[in-house]
Amino acid sequence: MIIRLLKEQLQAAGTAFQLLTRIPIPVAIPFTPEMLARSVVYYPVVGAVIGGIVAGAGWLLHGAMPAMPAAVILLLIWLALSGGLHMDGLMDTADGVLSYRSREKMLAIMKDSRVGAMGVLAAAAVLLLKFSVLTAMMEAPALEWRFAMPLTMLACAWSRLWIVIAMKGWPLARPDEGMASMFQSVRIRHTAWAIGFQMAMIAVIGLAIPGLANETGPLLLALAGITIAAGTLLSVWLTRKLGGLTGDTYGAMTELIESMLLFSLMVVLV
Repeated sequence: MIIRLLKEQLQAAGTAFQLLTRIPIPVAIPFTPEMLARSVVYYPVVGAVIGGIVAGAGWLLHGAMPAMPAAVILLLIWLALSGGLHMDGLMDTADGVLSYRSREKMLAIMKDSRVGAMGVLAAAAVLLLKFSVLTAMMEAPALEWRFAMPLTMLACAWSRLWIVIAMKGWPLARPDEGMASMFQSVRIRHTAWAIGFQMAMIAVIGLAIPGLANETGPLLLALAGITIAAGTLLSVWLTRKLGGLTGDTYGAMTELIESMLLFSLMVVLV
């Protein structure tokens, strides 16, 4: 029984990494709706791993090369780890919701594999924001990497945790189509486990980094508030526009929330 449960959880974690990253997971996993539903528990873990790799690379490059080239390298690592999945969702969402067409036409535009002007502008704006923030962080000579690294991990984790909350909190725009429709079996318990997993990560990181909880406690609360506020506003606005959420909107919200949290970290840490 325990071995079976452990195998299921390992498969669920592998599914999350295979779906949200380009990190090689050399195991064949059945992408069934139930397995996809289980995998959402590990979305914050995926985010933490991506954030940890990017922050670790930043720590190695800090002071070793000029800030702007270092920021470009970090941005490329960031995009490579996710395979541009969330950025693609942002571009498709921008093309649809910023077209000011009917709801049905917006959804049709988002399904089109071609990228329009609004999608390019949205991607350029987010990439420029991330580049400028990373440059500022790499230019700061006294940046506290023992705080910057775990906080970046948490920022990336929280942006993906919101996907899980949005799956349960808002309806699907196309309940019978697309990848998002396969997550309809996500239950309250999956969301609760994902939130619990996130709280456990915070506790572990807080205990592992001396002074983190004492010196950045208010910042952690602020980041949590930004995640909830930004995620709720985006979810409500997109639902009003589209009648619900889609896989593309999940990716768009991940990119936007992640950018807001990274910007907030830069303001405080630099």
